[in-house]
Amino acid sequence: MGFYRAAYVISLMAWPATAQDVDCGTAESQMELTYCAEQDWMAADAELNTAYAAARKQMQGIDDDLEASQRGAAEYLRDGQRAWVTFRDATCAAEGYAMHGGSAEPMVIYGCRARLTEQRVADLKAMAEEY
Repeated sequence: MGFYRAAYVISLMAWPATAQDVDCGTAESQMELTYCAEQDWMAADAELNTAYAAARKQMQGIDDDLEASQRGAAEYLRDGQRAWVTFRDATCAAEGYAMHGGSAEPMVIYGCRARLTEQRVADLKAMAEEY
């Protein structure tokens, strides 16, 4: 573990006690900015779970109307979602290299994850509503 990463991890050990006091609208320090980026990603991830459940229900409904040998919508959605998570995580890790080893690297990764997750939510909602 590099010096900067170790220092960042150590600094976060005291963070939970003050996290509730962060106003993400006025965040300035790197710890605050990273915390806020993480909160954005966590909110997007929660929305992703809801959107995925709705899309999965829709795909299961399509499968229910087909003969057993023709089914596969829900399975393909599941496989696609798993592949998408791998894509998101790898893409955001690559994007994080813009700040590799620095204290802003986690913020960049969280921001990327939030952005890509919000895009995926929109796709899943469309799938659930249009089919």
